[in-house]
Amino acid sequence: MRAFLGTGLLGSNFTRALLLKGIEVQVWNRTAARAKELEQYGAMAFENAADAVSGADIIHVTVKDDAAVDEVLAHASTGFKPGVIIVDHTTTSVKGAVKRTTEWKDKGFFYQHAPVFMGPSNALEGTGYMLISGDQAIAQRLLPELTHMTGKLVNFGEEAGKAAAMKLLGNLFLVTFTAGMSDTLALAKALNIKVDDILQLFGEWNPGSTLPARLKRVASGDYSTPSWELNMARKDTGLFMDAAKEGGITLNVIPAIAHLMDSWIEKGHGHDDWSIIGHIPS
Repeated sequence: MRAFLGTGLLGSNFTRALLLKGIEVQVWNRTAARAKELEQYGAMAFENAADAVSGADIIHVTVKDDAAVDEVLAHASTGFKPGVIIVDHTTTSVKGAVKRTTEWKDKGFFYQHAPVFMGPSNALEGTGYMLISGDQAIAQRLLPELTHMTGKLVNFGEEAGKAAAMKLLGNLFLVTFTAGMSDTLALAKALNIKVDDILQLFGEWNPGSTLPARLKRVASGDYSTPSWELNMARKDTGLFMDAAKEGGITLNVIPAIAHLMDSWIEKGHGHDDWSIIGHIPS
């Protein structure tokens, strides 16, 4: 039997997916009505977290942050079955994931952080990505249970907290990628380009396919053989900003990137590959 603590958009659909597989699920949510809604699908809702975890072999957690995870587990712990495994899908800090791994093990329980790149529809359909790391004996015990909850389960090895770190890296990329998309749409508006035209461009030319090679280049630290000189990239960046200004549009991300480019050019790197702007000095 499973327990789910936190039945927001993600937790509720994870619960529904488990119920569709014939698995008994007990649920709790801070707003009790959200948990109660799942009774129509066969879940058993409880107003007390300790009651919701009673008898559960695996307890899933999907809440807001480190503080919420710690709070709900503290309240639920009086109902823990000996040796229960806690699977936390919450995006948390690395420090918090490591701390909980150690503290719950010391108390005779097992904490497995398993953050996800999944939306509500993924949770219901069993698609998307789930990340784990830490004690591999626990990971192997959970493998059959977690695999059917997601499209791909990615195991980052023995290091506790590494899955939390990888989740933060992925989310950072999504945030910056989307912010860049905002500037792209803003410039398109200034240039009177329709979204359908942008979709046609990226349907034919997929810049995302260059990501692995670009990441390797930046990580190598060698920018001496440019495919696009920083000076030329900075010139184009000026064209972006000029066109946006003429169209009465404000760009949010590009001005900061232009400032970064200028700082590298001032250091004498104008003829290096433009990807030097991604370099992190040692």
